Amino acid sequence: MMRAEGKAARSANRSSPWKSSYVAYGLLLGSLLVLLYLMVSTQFSYSQKALLDPAAIDSAEAIPAKHRRSHPGQDDASRGMEEFSQEEEEEKAKAHTEPSTPRRQEKQDESEQQWAGRNSIEEQLGNEMKSDNWEAKSQDKNEEAAESKEFGGGTDDYNNVADAKPICDTSFGKYDICELAGDARAQGGPGATVTLVSPRAPPKEWQIKPYSRKYLDGLKQVTVRAVPNSRDAPQCTTQLNIPAMVIELGGLTGNYWHDFTDVLVPLFIGARRFNGEVQLLVVNLLPFWVDRYKRIFAQISRHDVVDFENDDGAVRCYPHVVVGYGSRKEFTIDPSLDETGGDYTMVDFTRFLRHAYSLPRDRPIKLGDVRPPGGRRRRPRMIILERTNSRKILNLPEVVAAAEAAGFKVVVAGRPKASYDEFTREMNSFDVMVGVHGAGLTNCVYLPTGAVFLQIVPYGRLEEIARTDFGDPARDMGLRYIEYSVAAEESSLMGVFGKEHPMIKDPAAIHLSGWGNVAEWYLGKQDVRIDVERFRPSLLRALEHLR
Repeated sequence: MMRAEGKAARSANRSSPWKSSYVAYGLLLGSLLVLLYLMVSTQFSYSQKALLDPAAIDSAEAIPAKHRRSHPGQDDASRGMEEFSQEEEEEKAKAHTEPSTPRRQEKQDESEQQWAGRNSIEEQLGNEMKSDNWEAKSQDKNEEAAESKEFGGGTDDYNNVADAKPICDTSFGKYDICELAGDARAQGGPGATVTLVSPRAPPKEWQIKPYSRKYLDGLKQVTVRAVPNSRDAPQCTTQLNIPAMVIELGGLTGNYWHDFTDVLVPLFIGARRFNGEVQLLVVNLLPFWVDRYKRIFAQISRHDVVDFENDDGAVRCYPHVVVGYGSRKEFTIDPSLDETGGDYTMVDFTRFLRHAYSLPRDRPIKLGDVRPPGGRRRRPRMIILERTNSRKILNLPEVVAAAEAAGFKVVVAGRPKASYDEFTREMNSFDVMVGVHGAGLTNCVYLPTGAVFLQIVPYGRLEEIARTDFGDPARDMGLRYIEYSVAAEESSLMGVFGKEHPMIKDPAAIHLSGWGNVAEWYLGKQDVRIDVERFRPSLLRALEHLR
């Protein structure tokens, strides 16, 4: 038995090294499996995070905020949802909480360069008028635009955004805007149509009045269509590699103030971004009217104006067509609301007019300038606009005398007898313009930036109308605006109705009774007799603005 136990012990001793090696190999293999599992798990977790949170990946840079652009004609209330995707909003929030790094800055600069390349018209041409030598700068920008072939992208450029941006925006109430980018075909004639050929744009049709006040009666319609293939569209007879704009000259065109607020300002808003390389297709063309403002139209477009209604048989094809135009506010540009393609303002518009008419003065006289050698100090020039129908200044000679006594050199002007070009040059020579509320005050667009505009507001609680039509626009033009409100005792209506009549005693009640009474009496049958003593402080304020 002792021999058997010894044999068993020797056998156990021989097997011990083998068992130790087996255990060691097992532990090593187990460690490798655990390590492999941890690596796979970590990679899977990171991938899941990237899918759920793109902002966590440093390379997913958002377009810088200063380059965000909403689509032309888009309502301000919906702008935020359509400018950014959800991922971009998350990246924007991340940018506010994380410190900037060289890598992040490098990628942002790269992103900005890519954005500028895709938007050469808006970014590169947008600020060409901000320079004093903007004419030369415009020529440079034209060459850059030609090189970038901004309008030569074809239908696919539109297809990329077809699902995000509607062709026509009819939500404003005041005017409609349609943008057709790609294969756009304009067919004139009595039933004018503009057709976009795009396989990704859903087939649809709109009836558009291409005027800035679509609610007016008597306006003509243009049909805008989207079709999936070219066989459903008219075949091109003329192919042009420039954009086009379809506009109407009906409505209230012919009233001097409406000429600007309804046509010329909206046309500048819509077309200035093209820097002259755009063709105007005009519904209800008024040749005499276009001829009057031919210098402005020559700056808007270097191409022939097309009488779109009578363009029978022609199918003009463009890479980009805009149908309609307008402005959100009266007689002004609001860069936060109006899509100008260059952040233009009314200061840019008036500078544009001075260039169109070759007007010499950008600034008014500055009192306190050094006296000319051997001469007398120049007095600031004031023009008083004289009305011949309603809202006349009955004691105009007294007003002129008071202005001269205050230190002005005064010129009284009625309807211009010279050519319009000569009249604009004359208007540009004045430092101060004075007049009773009316369309003639539209001439303020030709005053030099910084000049004084003194509006006399007739009696009848017309201040809000006066500020909307001229006061706010004047400030937007960079003019010094002064408002003088006529008192009841200065109104000719006092002699007609007496101080106890609601027309005098309660103008608010007259407004509530309807626009007809306001227009007939306060605007149509009222003259004013200015109290020169009461008016003198306004003259002195005008003088102070020029110091």
